[in-house]
Amino acid sequence: MNPTIRTITFDCTGDPYDLGLFWSELLGRPLADDDKPGDPEAVIQDPSGGPALLFVRVPEGKTAKNRIHLDLQPQDRSRGAEVERAIGLGARLVADHTRPDGRGWVTLADPEGNEFCMERGAAG
Repeated sequence: MNPTIRTITFDCTGDPYDLGLFWSELLGRPLADDDKPGDPEAVIQDPSGGPALLFVRVPEGKTAKNRIHLDLQPQDRSRGAEVERAIGLGARLVADHTRPDGRGWVTLADPEGNEFCMERGAAG
């Protein structure tokens, strides 16, 4: 049998709990009950059984563009509304690749600088 993806890990120089909290609020999934501020790691489980997101403190900062990133698709909001919500939670706009026909994506960065993309959802 082939392996499955169990965890997607994010390195961070700040508090893993804080970065986990950003992603928890963005994705609407809770942090593990035993995660606390100051812990060396924090985790968000996927209730549908998909990969967990793990946030781990490392000593070195991010120095280059991510070689892998998440592409998110809004479910009940427009891409624009979801981008604004992400920015309100602490994300930073990196680049808007929205095409005139509405296709494309918006690249954002989380509070640690990890890039992710917001695609167009069913609501636009």
